[in-house]
Amino acid sequence: MAKANETRNRARTIEWPTVFLAVFCYGTWLVAGLFLWPSWPLVALGLLTLTVALQSSLVHEVLHGHPTRNALVNEAFVFLPLGLVWPYRRFKTLHLRHHHDERLTDPLDDPESYYQALWRHEELPATMKFLLRINNTMAGRFVLGPWLASIGFILGDGKAMMAGDRAIRKAWLLHGLGVAVVLPAVQFGFGMPLWLYVLVPVWLGQSLIAIRTFAEHQWSERPEGRTIIVERSPLALLFLNNNLHFVHHKLPTVPWYSLPKLFRERREEWVKANNGYVYPNYLALVKAYAFHAKEPVVHPALRRSPEPGRAFKPRVREAHQLNGLGTAPVPAEPPKE
Repeated sequence: MAKANETRNRARTIEWPTVFLAVFCYGTWLVAGLFLWPSWPLVALGLLTLTVALQSSLVHEVLHGHPTRNALVNEAFVFLPLGLVWPYRRFKTLHLRHHHDERLTDPLDDPESYYQALWRHEELPATMKFLLRINNTMAGRFVLGPWLASIGFILGDGKAMMAGDRAIRKAWLLHGLGVAVVLPAVQFGFGMPLWLYVLVPVWLGQSLIAIRTFAEHQWSERPEGRTIIVERSPLALLFLNNNLHFVHHKLPTVPWYSLPKLFRERREEWVKANNGYVYPNYLALVKAYAFHAKEPVVHPALRRSPEPGRAFKPRVREAHQLNGLGTAPVPAEPPKE
């Protein structure tokens, strides 16, 4: 009897909606490439783009401890990197660091900040400053964001590996094993040119995710006012309900399918708690910021340069930024598995 209860309890810890969604994601990717690409290439490219974006959302869900209580089993659900760029363990290490809400948006402490410190921004070439201004519009983030993020991230991790960071090397080695499965499947299994896979599913898949990340955080004196709530969106499933991003930050271990109910039950409390940083949908963001910068490039609290003749030392650490605009990452401890 006791053993039967233990088995039932263990089964309850498996979040089956996430398991089924992972199977659906990879299954759709295979069906689109193997069966639709030869006859309906545009439909196939559209579905492949959606699966790349969905797999990115699944990676975010998995690194927060879903769908099981075993980290290695969870990692296996997203081992094949359909989007090619981001090593799971690197993203896990940096994203969990990002969840220190009191440090959100600070480019010296938050690995996912899109802001710059003034002293660092002044050192950038004029071309990069121009690209950063464009990248702070929604259209710019959609088109340029994936390239700035990917290239900057790869260069930064490359420097870290050359400097001897073993944890980052291991993360990229595991990532390489997954890529070594995905690329031959695309080239020889689907019969699709790799350049086309990169330029459409990979690029546009990351661009779809950029719609969500564009406005997730803003600077506010109050940490609670730094994270957005987008109340409704047809993209909610693709984002695994991370349009309700403030709820996720307050309850990061809650599975994606529970977030809408939790928000509905206490909507007024959530809206008040995040200082009113609320939009009805992403269309409202597009209308307001498609071609206008939502935020300045320079962080409002870091609008100063170091005094002449004095060393300037960041308060906590130099964290390599996922947006690709930071410097080389510091050595990181490997994730606890």
